[in-house]
Amino acid sequence: MITNEKKIQCPSEYKELKGLKQHNLRDHMDDLELIFTMLGERATTEIHRTEDSLGVEKLKFDAKAGGKIAGGARKQLEKRLKRSIVSKNNLLGKKEMPKELGE
Repeated sequence: MITNEKKIQCPSEYKELKGLKQHNLRDHMDDLELIFTMLGERATTEIHRTEDSLGVEKLKFDAKAGGKIAGGARKQLEKRLKRSIVSKNNLLGKKEMPKELGE
């Protein structure tokens, strides 16, 4: 989970920031939020595979390492952009895209 200076610790806090109740958080992330979330997940998966991790404690350690990798990359970009990439914006109330082209 990406976090910002407000120290969002879990998806429920992130959903609260975006004003979501029963919606899928990922469906309401912008491109950068999604990219850094995916980076953390993918880094964690590769660490698990490379180190052949077993056991809850080792898996938790790997997940923290993956999160630190994504968090470090996010902080570097935020420093360069001089703004947070974590946004309160969501897609609630926006017109849904048609399922197929030409509809």
